[in-house]
Amino acid sequence: MKKRRDDDREDSAIEIEGVIKSVLAGTMFKVELQNGHEVLAHISGKMRKRFIRLVVGDRVKMEMSPYDTTKARIVFRVG
Repeated sequence: MKKRRDDDREDSAIEIEGVIKSVLAGTMFKVELQNGHEVLAHISGKMRKRFIRLVVGDRVKMEMSPYDTTKARIVFRVG
């Protein structure tokens, strides 16, 4: 069976960690990365479904597309 190109699309996401700096409307957050850059991030669907609350100062793991490094998806709250 031939593998399609978009089968490994999820593997191409970049995983990074950051700290939430501000909470915006519509479950959006400004997150500061370890290198000092800020990205706009939203909560993943599983975190929304489980009612995971995020506040300023929380460390989070995010997935970022290699094509747009200004936006990310929060997938895990570290602490």
